[in-house]
Amino acid sequence: MKGLGNLANLGQMLKQAQEMQSHIADLQQELAGTKTTGSAGGGLVRVTMNGQFQVTEVKIDPGVVNPDDLSLLEDLLLVAFNEAAGRTQEYAKKRMTEITGGFQIPGLLGG
Repeated sequence: MKGLGNLANLGQMLKQAQEMQSHIADLQQELAGTKTTGSAGGGLVRVTMNGQFQVTEVKIDPGVVNPDDLSLLEDLLLVAFNEAAGRTQEYAKKRMTEITGGFQIPGLLGG
């Protein structure tokens, strides 16, 4: 009867995998509605993105716009974008760890 026990274990594993897949789909929806913001220059430049890494807003204080020094604005934008992306990634990883109990799924959020 050892074979029946293995079938029961396989059935339980499949059920758990389906539940995890459902939770991951829910997380993807949650992430679409989540917003994180990165800033630079003491808040003079702010970039907001959703949990799917889509930029939803860019705010630039007019005082930082200097046609003679566009490299400063470019640097500030780069810092703000990277900060927003890092915060988004950290939030997504935290939520994924909560869903999977720390189990790493290859190819999913750097797993």
